[in-house]
Amino acid sequence: MSDNEQNSSSERNSGGVHAGALPAEAPAPEPSPPARSEEISGRQRLRAGLWPPRVSRAQLIVALLLFVLGLGLAIQVRSNSDNSALRGARQEDLVRILDELDNRTQRLEDEKQRLDDQRTELENSSDQAEEARKQTLEKERQLGILAGTVVAHGPGITLTISDPTGAVEADMLLDTIQELRAAGAEAIEINGVRVVANTYFSGDGGELRVDSRKIEAPYAFEVIGKPQDLEPALNIPGGVVQTLEKEQATAEVTRADDIVVDALRPAKQPDYARSSSR
Repeated sequence: MSDNEQNSSSERNSGGVHAGALPAEAPAPEPSPPARSEEISGRQRLRAGLWPPRVSRAQLIVALLLFVLGLGLAIQVRSNSDNSALRGARQEDLVRILDELDNRTQRLEDEKQRLDDQRTELENSSDQAEEARKQTLEKERQLGILAGTVVAHGPGITLTISDPTGAVEADMLLDTIQELRAAGAEAIEINGVRVVANTYFSGDGGELRVDSRKIEAPYAFEVIGKPQDLEPALNIPGGVVQTLEKEQATAEVTRADDIVVDALRPAKQPDYARSSSR
């Protein structure tokens, strides 16, 4: 074999060996740890930092002061909200309420002045016994009007409440009486029944009673007092008239120069109480 043939044979053998050999496999990459393990470990670290809580004494004091401050603010806001009805009232309604308060104050001052005058007359009178007798008779007349044992007349109003649906309850009539008394009513009669200090209302709508005497709608109030005080007291926002209107009832107020209250109550002798000179 010649040199050229040997070289060709060597190249073929070498190429055959290389062609049949498998390429070396690349090393598989190591799997990276999942991201969720890092997330879980972060939550665990956060939980470990927050619990158990590590609170210092200064932080406790600050928290307590903030709690007290918040409680005080809540109480203040609640107390201020109690006057929300007046805040929402119209200007003319506020003026009317203020006038009513001024009138009540004036009545109290007039009563005080009257009592002072009586004391002065009694002290300066030459015949103190006669002056005392006159004042006693006048006081008896006034107490008789309040007790309902004598007829009374004077300026005032008439209040007529119509109740077609029977929705007016006993407490509504009681609120009406109290509102009238607060406005300076001196004598009141309702459907022929004299209203006195111990008057009470009972029964349900349509079956009302005044001191055990049954009354039926319309309910007619005869009231003696200053009309300029009595009528506005019934028409104030949220007052008697508006409350009755919400219950499908109507209230009509009429001023009069002379109202007669002639329903009487018998004078009862007390069982145990006696007058005292002291």
